[in-house]
Amino acid sequence: MDPELPASSPAMSTAGGTDGAPERRLVFAFYLTGHGFGHATRAIEVVRHLIAAGHEVHVSTAVPEFVFTAELRSPGLHVRKVLLDCGAVQSDPLTVDPLASLEKYHQTAVVPRESILRTEAEWLRSVKADLVVSDVVPVVCRAAADAGIRSVCIGNFSWDSIYAEYIMAAGYPHRSIVWQIAEDYSNCETLLRLPGYCPMVRGLRKSRSEVRKDLGIAESTKVVIFNFGGQPAGWKLKQEWLPDGWICLVCGASDSQEVPPNFIKLEKDTYTPDVMAASDCMLGKIGYGTASEALAYKLPFVFVRRDYFNEEPFLRNLLEHHQSSIEMIRRDFLAGHWKPYLLRALTLQPSYDGPTNGGQVAARILQDIAVGKKCASDKFNGARRLQDAIVLGYQLQRTPGKDVGIPDWYSLNGTEIGAHPIIENTEKIKTAESCCEDFEILHGDLQGLTDTMAFLKSLSGLTGNELKDSEVQSRERTAASVLFDWEREIYVARAPGRLDVMGGIADYSGSLVLQMPLREACHVAVQRNHPSKQKLWKHVQARQLENTGVVPVVQIVSFGSELSNRAPTFDMDLSDFMDGDKPISYEKAREFFCQDPSQKWAAYVSGTILILMTELGVQFTDSMSILVSSAVPEGKGVSSSASVEVATMSAIAAAYGLNITPRDLALLCQKVENHVVGAPCGVMDQMASACGEANKLLAMVCQPAEVKELVMIPSHIRFWGLDSGIRHSVGGGDYGSVRVGTYMGRKMIKCAASDLVSVSSTSDAPAQSDDYKEKGRDVLKSEASMEYLCKLPPHRYEAAYSKDIPETITGDAFLEKYGDHDDMVTVIDPKRSYSVKAPTRHPIYENFRVETFKALLTAANTDEQLSALGELMYQCHYSYNACGLGSDGTDRLVNLVQEMQHRKTPENGGPNLYGAKITGGGSGGSVCVIGKNCLQSAEEIAEIQQRYKAATGYQPIVFDGSSPGAGKFGYLKIRRRLIITK
Repeated sequence: MDPELPASSPAMSTAGGTDGAPERRLVFAFYLTGHGFGHATRAIEVVRHLIAAGHEVHVSTAVPEFVFTAELRSPGLHVRKVLLDCGAVQSDPLTVDPLASLEKYHQTAVVPRESILRTEAEWLRSVKADLVVSDVVPVVCRAAADAGIRSVCIGNFSWDSIYAEYIMAAGYPHRSIVWQIAEDYSNCETLLRLPGYCPMVRGLRKSRSEVRKDLGIAESTKVVIFNFGGQPAGWKLKQEWLPDGWICLVCGASDSQEVPPNFIKLEKDTYTPDVMAASDCMLGKIGYGTASEALAYKLPFVFVRRDYFNEEPFLRNLLEHHQSSIEMIRRDFLAGHWKPYLLRALTLQPSYDGPTNGGQVAARILQDIAVGKKCASDKFNGARRLQDAIVLGYQLQRTPGKDVGIPDWYSLNGTEIGAHPIIENTEKIKTAESCCEDFEILHGDLQGLTDTMAFLKSLSGLTGNELKDSEVQSRERTAASVLFDWEREIYVARAPGRLDVMGGIADYSGSLVLQMPLREACHVAVQRNHPSKQKLWKHVQARQLENTGVVPVVQIVSFGSELSNRAPTFDMDLSDFMDGDKPISYEKAREFFCQDPSQKWAAYVSGTILILMTELGVQFTDSMSILVSSAVPEGKGVSSSASVEVATMSAIAAAYGLNITPRDLALLCQKVENHVVGAPCGVMDQMASACGEANKLLAMVCQPAEVKELVMIPSHIRFWGLDSGIRHSVGGGDYGSVRVGTYMGRKMIKCAASDLVSVSSTSDAPAQSDDYKEKGRDVLKSEASMEYLCKLPPHRYEAAYSKDIPETITGDAFLEKYGDHDDMVTVIDPKRSYSVKAPTRHPIYENFRVETFKALLTAANTDEQLSALGELMYQCHYSYNACGLGSDGTDRLVNLVQEMQHRKTPENGGPNLYGAKITGGGSGGSVCVIGKNCLQSAEEIAEIQQRYKAATGYQPIVFDGSSPGAGKFGYLKIRRRLIITK
């Protein structure tokens, strides 16, 4: 069971490549042992590459789902919880109970064997699996054979060799288990063996300095990471065990474990590779994940040998071969005699320089096997090596003075895979001020914004030696490097995301809203060129030669596309936006951008061009190059789409000399989202991004977009955003149905008011003074013609209309009685039932809450002021929930804020956090938190962040800080400085 890993194998030549859609979408059933997280973390890398190639992966495992979803979010990933093996039962991180392990496997996989085989075979057929991958669950190999599907094992050991030793140690009970496992494995076609030449290493998220800064550790301090996996140990750690001045970072510590001052407990879901790379050495047990990552990061490894882990000799040999490890005797480990080992570890010079892209290589091989390419080795046949593995399991006994050599079929042979290391561009951005050395700023001001400086620096990196010297470039940077003519002017605009402090979905009902522009922003660079002088990508040039010759084109590159699973580039002829001598309809534009889901994102960018053509009559005769780089994360409810639209239109307006006020630009960008993208959002997002100012709340009435004032945030108050990790989309069904329900309620109220006007005019009306009746009729007439629901005060709603608004109504019933709901951006589905009462009530009361909130901001600085502000936010949050726009994640975050607010501690003189609410369109996204502007508040926000991560596996992004809107920023007109050589 040994694969042939060819020296040169075109990646995904049959199934599809990483640079394009696969010829055929494959379905992989990936089974993972539930023994620890190590198998899952390495498998994630394989799964990531399979999904990136356009395939579908069903993961079946007992490992918690968050282990996968925290690292990889894709519609192509499906996690199914199932227990088909049990691994090893451990009494502590270094000790296995052999008999208990065998007995548990017997109960898990032997007793229910027939049911497992039947169930799994049926399930594999139901998902239409092309290939079964096992790491290294035995029984699924037989189940795959029963279903007529080929299977592949991937791992650095097999359970038959592991359990063989357990049988020897436990006195031979359950010995038939080993032979059954071996028989199951014999149904497997291929084994991808990992140690020595195919390490799968998780990438880093933070730099060494960032990790140390987060932990409060100086760069010069020596750090050892204490890593024995997730198994609770209960060891009592002592201060004197470390050399003077050292810090020990403890992974997997229990909540109750106390540690000395020179030890730091890491959160249970800490991203271990980052911490490893920030340490000077590691103390722990040898496992596949720790070994491969220690090699990759050249981290000296002080290991303590474990009992009954037969894969350990192979990994230990690998570490020692690359001068990466020393062994600490277990006795010295338990006695705390660590110092000499740690000091010696610093003298090691790890030498591994091999590839770390095992996940990519394994994914390529799995695809080849799935489509029928031959990957069988010409070495020993599978049955022969199975026998060898079983015999080896019996031989690997820990006896004094005895060690075991690694068999030849586990020997180091890097030439077999033809894998090449992925070289990361390690060049770091120089000081922010140096960006001005590369570009002349012909118009505008950087305003001290470091993100704008960094964007200019990234532009300068697209030309010259910096790009050419890198062996590997992302597709987006390669495309961007030929996007601009560096001798011509480039126009740069910047638009921030926004934090919805109050108002939210009441914007389309005409409510007052309060929005804070975030520190995170989108930058867009635009250059216009005559079509004959436009630099074209090769496929665009070929298209023009085939068709009508040189025509104006739009070429767009989106940085960060690889993180969002979307195509990094988009191009189109501007004639695609024309229908004869007129712009195409918005409906045709939506159809145009929906043709390729991976490029649908371009509607937010190119859609601004169509809106300018349609609404302002702008004629674009030049070609256009557009580079988009956004730091506003998508799906977090902080207006990533609005920031892209506003920045793009601002840059285009600057390049073409269009004088558009920030308010008008926001309204035009709303049309992009409503009519071209097809998302029924209000205008507050675009207004906040275009008209906002740093450290101020934009107070605006959305009727349709009237800026009331910019409210300075009091110095004693601070707002934060916390991301729930649940993706938000205003194009989602919940948001749209709530909007429909709101407009239904408005129509019902208008009809009821009209009826009341008629009744009040009859002679049967109750006796009232003429003056009162006249005023009453005026009120009713106003309500009968009401354009915005927020014009209706809460007392009028309760007095006249509340009792007659139904909780729900079906679409066909509403249409039959009332006709249309008079909303241009949503359509009523006759077959659907809509909630009406809660969506109608929400904006009426929300407008009142926002007005009150704004007034309270200018009140005296007291705890009562903060409590009242927080209460208004809580009321808003629960009103969202009543509309059906809540989520478990946002509720959890709001509950954590409430816990912080109400907890009592001896040193606590009162709360620091006072309120929280879901933001924007709801149904996930972020929450806004209000609190005192003090260190304790920031610490509590960090605690909430960690507690949420501990509960869900996801660490929220914290939005903290503000920056100017697009109108305040203006635009930059820049040109690359000429390099004069002597």
